[in-house]
Amino acid sequence: MAVHESMVVMNGTQISYIGHDCEDIPEFLGERYGRHARRLDLSFNLLRSLAGLKAFSELEELIVDNNLLGNDLRLPRLPHLHTLTLNKNQLTDIESLLEHLAAATPSLEYLSLLGNEACPNQLVSLDKDEDDYQRYRYFVLHKLRGLKFLDTRKVTERERMEAETRGAFMKVVKPKSEEDPGPRSDSAAMPYTPLPRGSKDAKNHKGVFAKCRYVYYGKHSEGNRFIRNDQL
Repeated sequence: MAVHESMVVMNGTQISYIGHDCEDIPEFLGERYGRHARRLDLSFNLLRSLAGLKAFSELEELIVDNNLLGNDLRLPRLPHLHTLTLNKNQLTDIESLLEHLAAATPSLEYLSLLGNEACPNQLVSLDKDEDDYQRYRYFVLHKLRGLKFLDTRKVTERERMEAETRGAFMKVVKPKSEEDPGPRSDSAAMPYTPLPRGSKDAKNHKGVFAKCRYVYYGKHSEGNRFIRNDQL
């Protein structure tokens, strides 16, 4: 698919490239905006790799909801990244993902994985319940101890204590569907979307953290800005 700069929406240091069905991050994004971007929204594309993020060394917020990212996901080291949303992708191996994020994103505070099989709840699997989800939270917080917000919930002090004492034993078993080697053809294979009703296309894209502000810019790019630590 041919791409050009007219598809990019820029608002200061915020870059949006939403809903263009690109399979890779276009090179011109990094060349033109990489040094200046602090927030990048690549939602509603067909991304299977984030290799093009190498040029975005100063990135603080990354939104890649509704793509095709799987267990081979690799990020370059992003030392300033504090917010990452990977909602509705194809992630199933939570342990591998968390170990990678711990190394690549040491400043991470806000993470959302809703709509992935790696995030167990009844919205993605009917045999999961609140206890499964809570165990998942303990395991994530054990691996990423700097998190302040996970999915739609603020991390509580009680959760931190439980994660410290029991989190290592809360590893989530991969779902049975992992036994099927056949890859999904597209994101439609997972009907659930964690985004608000009416937000299943790029025109209404909003974030899913409970405490947030919406900053709207561009035809296909209703973004979100998360409340910082001192505003919680």
